[in-house]
Parts: sequence; C-alpha cells; structure tokens
Amino acid sequence: MGPVPPRNGMGTAGLVLGIIAAVGFCMWPLAIVVGVLGVIFGVAGRARARRGEATNAGQALAGIICGAFGTALGLGLAVLVIATA
Repeated sequence: MGPVPPRNGMGTAGLVLGIIAAVGFCMWPLAIVVGVLGVIFGVAGRARARRGEATNAGQALAGIICGAFGTALGLGLAVLVIATA
C-alpha cells in the first residue's frame, strides 16, 4: 500500500466559503451563514493539518479569516439595514 494522499477538502472548503462570504456580504443573511460555515470548515481543516492528515494549513487559516471577516461585514450590514428600517 502506498502513501496516503492528504485530505485537504476541509481547508479548501473553508477558504472558498470564506471568500464567498467576504465578497457577497451585501446578501447579508446568506453571508452570515456561509461565513460561519467557512470558519467551521477552516477550523476543521487546521485540525487536520495539525494532525498531519492535510497539507493546507494556510488555506484553512485564510478560510477562518475570510469567514470571520465576511460574517462581521454581514452582521454590520444587517444592523445597518435593521436600524434604518
């Protein structure tokens, strides 16, 4: 049996979801949900990288950062929209 390939799916998913949340914050309900998912997948990806099961710790960290940023932007816009309504 050969070497086990790295399982980079969680970190990559976290990064993609984080970018979607950060770019699409103007759709704030969706951005909040997607941003939280990006953070969750990013944390799971970092845990896999720490255990040596994955090789993309940087992508997972970027997913955490982008997801948190997108969530914060979405929440800020939600507060702004609700406060001015």
